[in-house]
Amino acid sequence: MTRRNSYDVVVVGAGPNGLSAAIEMARHGYSVVVLEAEDTIGGGARSAELTLPGFVHDLGSAIHPMGLASPFFRSLPLEEHGLEWIQPDAPLAHPLDSGSAAILHRSIEDTAAALGPDTAAYQKLMEPIVSDWDRISPLVQGPLRPPRHPIALSHFGMQAIRSARSLARGWFKGERARALFAGNAAHSFLALDQRPSASFGLVLQSLGHVVGWPIPKGGSQKIADALASCLRSLGGEIVTGARVGSIEQLPPARVALFDVTPRQLLEIAGHVLPSGYARKLKRYRYGPGVFKLDYALDGPIPWKAEECALAGTVHLGGTLDEISAGERAVADGKHPERPFVLLAQQSLFDPTRAPEGKHTVWAYCHVPNGSTFDMTERIEAQIERFAPGFRDRILARSVSSPQDLERQNANLIGGDINGGLMDLWQLFTRPTPRLVPYAVPVKGLYICSSSTPPGGAVHGLCGYFAARAALRYLARGS
Repeated sequence: MTRRNSYDVVVVGAGPNGLSAAIEMARHGYSVVVLEAEDTIGGGARSAELTLPGFVHDLGSAIHPMGLASPFFRSLPLEEHGLEWIQPDAPLAHPLDSGSAAILHRSIEDTAAALGPDTAAYQKLMEPIVSDWDRISPLVQGPLRPPRHPIALSHFGMQAIRSARSLARGWFKGERARALFAGNAAHSFLALDQRPSASFGLVLQSLGHVVGWPIPKGGSQKIADALASCLRSLGGEIVTGARVGSIEQLPPARVALFDVTPRQLLEIAGHVLPSGYARKLKRYRYGPGVFKLDYALDGPIPWKAEECALAGTVHLGGTLDEISAGERAVADGKHPERPFVLLAQQSLFDPTRAPEGKHTVWAYCHVPNGSTFDMTERIEAQIERFAPGFRDRILARSVSSPQDLERQNANLIGGDINGGLMDLWQLFTRPTPRLVPYAVPVKGLYICSSSTPPGGAVHGLCGYFAARAALRYLARGS
């Protein structure tokens, strides 16, 4: 139950974007209530003891370069509300069958030095992007708009529009540099021969050098809790266990913001949407899903390449060609025998995640949207490939299929953690092509989920930009 009969603003969904939208409205003096269907806030930023008592696992996101880089998060005193970032010794490791690993260090020079024949090429590619990051970042951290620094953007833009496979083969000669880039680009959920998969690789590698790939002490839930604490300090309200099935269930408000994907918006408000807009939402495309495993271990992962213990994140997939084949299979609706696996080992750097001497592991691979195929054996085979003896250290595991993930978080349609496919068309025109993509063509309604620019990841920027659009509407005198 809400404390008031009416509000200036109601937000549906207490994920990072919904909470961010609420904060931006509240810090401009508007009364705000957030309605969350689940009993716990956080959406894609939640943590829980999924395996054994004392082992804290992240239900959704785990590693947060976009969170630390978010200009909106940086504008908030989140540290005063309990958020503490931990930087692993290295952002990322990518082991190879040779028994060594390519390491993404904070330093471009240190990263490049271990790339053999590609030392100079790596520096030539990355140094201009990293040095101009503050000028480039508005393009990748917000809606499409005319660039303020076109010269700084030119090098990044010309490379980002490419496929990851084309960029890796064009810039690098050796497998180490190619594999390192391929793993980062595979975060796009696109086939690596598809544009603009290179852009994801460039952004993630750049962020590794600019801000690192940090983890929140105590789990990703701490991000949501800090946002909620910040909102309450501004007078905002949060009501959990309040599932909204229809727009008529909302308390009276001047503005409503929905941290939901297009499918859910149609279910909640389809009957009040213009038919043309509703048809476009129905055509919105969701991307591949994920199959996720969480482990409680009786010791650290026994990596063959010991330098993997330096990194909070490890990419398992071998060479550029192998990762490309796996991601192409997923794009074609198949399940790769050797999937690309994203793995996080937070407890190496955050002792609050597990009992002393024990460890947690978070891992997933990409699968076709809505897949019902059990990828446990294939994921564990990939881990065992680079860490012989891994299975012997498993105390317990938690298995989450795409269906399980969607039950945990209704925004994860078919296991899609990005709120929709982020290909060349939907990257900036999500959820539909509109001058203000957050504005629904109904007075006072906005969508603020990762189905709007800049898309997936925990950064709050979808919520922030949607709130800015709503503030302009209120300023005009709704």
